[in-house]
Amino acid sequence: MDGPVLQWLLAGDPVLRAVVHRDLLDDPSKMDGVAADPRIQAMFRNVSDWPWPILTSHKSAGHPIHQLAFLAELGVDLERSVGDGLLRSMTDTMADGLPRLLTNVPERYGGSGKNEWAWALCDAPLVLYSLWRCFPSFDGEVGMRTLISLSRENGMPCRVSPELGKWRGPGRKDDPCPLASLYTLRAARWSKEKASEDLARTISDSLLSLWEGSRERHPYMFFMGTDFRKLKLPFVWYDILSVADALSLCPWVHDDGRFQEMISVIDLQRDAEGRYTPGSVWTSWKGWDLCQKKEPSRWVTFVVERLHRRVE
Repeated sequence: MDGPVLQWLLAGDPVLRAVVHRDLLDDPSKMDGVAADPRIQAMFRNVSDWPWPILTSHKSAGHPIHQLAFLAELGVDLERSVGDGLLRSMTDTMADGLPRLLTNVPERYGGSGKNEWAWALCDAPLVLYSLWRCFPSFDGEVGMRTLISLSRENGMPCRVSPELGKWRGPGRKDDPCPLASLYTLRAARWSKEKASEDLARTISDSLLSLWEGSRERHPYMFFMGTDFRKLKLPFVWYDILSVADALSLCPWVHDDGRFQEMISVIDLQRDAEGRYTPGSVWTSWKGWDLCQKKEPSRWVTFVVERLHRRVE
């Protein structure tokens, strides 16, 4: 990263400046001020308002599940900022160490049509990872062992807790679920168990295999075409930046040609000044520079630069 790009990043909003100092300049001293940012304060209130609204779509970018995940990516200590009330409430609803959310699956899709506490592998690993990062006292290893027990040789399946009956996504039951695999990979890289690294290796190869066959394979209708290749933040869905960022946490893939090809597709979107512009946005994140497509985004550029730093 050249000097002008770094100086441009450091001219961004206070939260961005803090994570740039921490992740690109090895200076975490500015992170203490992140919790005071009004946007972060609003997230504190939203994620603490438990129980959360029913998650009607995993693309609901403004839902507290994704705000908590964003706080986790920032490395915010929620225990220090708002106390452990949320953690205690969520722990009380867990099953086998996996976080459960209020869920409602209609009868026509195999559910009960009632509100009930349940987990699905396309959300529970993300919440597990987020709690692990945001609450220093939380131990997610029980949930991690449950995820390991549910895993397969090709990654994570489409699975839900018994409360949701026979529901599963639209796809072949033997296929891996890309989103469940992506979220589980993040959780596995936070775990200290040896079996978690083995699982991370399995999932990383599964994700790279899906990328390699992206034009032909679309498990559970997860397409990896033009929209997948657009740069988009925050990490809400299964797209090139969210997948590449998670894979960058796995040193064993850094020299893999499939991963390098993914990085090349990202790099082709760099402008002449070394900056990156979002190709798609989550409109519920209005107020952040990543929620616009007209000019380069400091947040997107930062995430790409951090990605490069990890794999150097």
